[in-house]
Amino acid sequence: MNRYFYDLHIHSCLSPCGDDDMTPANIAGMGVINGLNIMALTDHNTCGNCPAFFKACRQHGIIPVAGMELTTAEDIHLVCLFEDLDTAMSFDAEVKGHIMDIKNRPDIFGHQYYMDEADNILGEEEKLLISATDYNVETAIALVHGYGGVCYPAHIDRTSNGMIATLGDIPLEYGFTTVEFNDKENAESYREKYAAVKDARILCSSDAHYLWDINEAKHSLEIDDEPYSSALVRKNLLFNIINIKIK
Repeated sequence: MNRYFYDLHIHSCLSPCGDDDMTPANIAGMGVINGLNIMALTDHNTCGNCPAFFKACRQHGIIPVAGMELTTAEDIHLVCLFEDLDTAMSFDAEVKGHIMDIKNRPDIFGHQYYMDEADNILGEEEKLLISATDYNVETAIALVHGYGGVCYPAHIDRTSNGMIATLGDIPLEYGFTTVEFNDKENAESYREKYAAVKDARILCSSDAHYLWDINEAKHSLEIDDEPYSSALVRKNLLFNIINIKIK
């Protein structure tokens, strides 16, 4: 069991709202500077830069997690994380056909660059990735679980795309065992007010769109990592910590 400093909600330059300097290599490099051990790339409705992110993280000694910030039909953001890259890319292929068919306007929303691990641009996504999908929350949860992943509501203490701000609560029937806060100082008041938060695991990630927003080494998790491998750390993170049983 060892302590891992984490940031599990980061956007690359593939998200139109992500700064062009948010390349997979720069993100991994900033993780090293900030003292992080494990990082997840969670672009809007895509895992397209996760292959480059995995390579960049391995070069820097960071444990990578492939993820996605999925936007449901209700305009709620869910952080979706996967145990391995291949599964994440299969999930990505599934989601592609369920995003609203709106063409991106780089002059308005920003570029959506696919990158390699050496900061080379491989292409640009034409469909606007910050559009909602046609999955409602229940369907999205079932889909993520069907691909062997885990998911939880993003930034529940924010008014923009947060589940509580949108629905007024987190329905217990969704079965979430983990929730994400933008500001961990809000956690105690939310525990007192919302039943679904009371016994949930609290994560605090950056939702970084700029390099300087990526977490420093202040939020950590104790993860069983013996016998050590990055695959074991990812597995235990997802299924022994995030996908916990509510007491």
